[in-house]
Amino acid sequence: MRFNIQRNMEKPAFITGGMHHDHRGTISFINDFHLNDVKRLYAIEPAAPSVVRAWQGHKEEQKWFYAVAGSFKVVVVKIDDWNTPSAQPDIFQFDLSASNPEILRIPGGYANGFMAMEENSKIIIFSDFTVQQSMNDEHRFDQDLWFDWKSLTK
Repeated sequence: MRFNIQRNMEKPAFITGGMHHDHRGTISFINDFHLNDVKRLYAIEPAAPSVVRAWQGHKEEQKWFYAVAGSFKVVVVKIDDWNTPSAQPDIFQFDLSASNPEILRIPGGYANGFMAMEENSKIIIFSDFTVQQSMNDEHRFDQDLWFDWKSLTK
């Protein structure tokens, strides 16, 4: 039942996890993330923290972002018109860090962009669409729209 609640969220939101430490090491977990609808995953390791990957949007596809190393700033905007989107949409900013296990769920209807905040960062992205389905639902926008990425490096 938890998964159905997660699926019906309309805004990007975190699925919170936790960590357990003992003499053997650390276990990171996100027990409320259910993989029922996940069809694929991929990992991205930016060449440098200054590299911006923006804007990718999907009308239907939903994605889940999980930082497995380092940290990331993820920025999400709700797209009101896929041909000529608003110049000033609502902007949601999220910080993901491997030291704080959480998964960010981005439902369909949004565009996202992200940037590593430190060297050697790595993010895993889960998707509920196949590659072909995703390509048919993909919308790209200029990275300079909506958010000043350079403000993160000042």
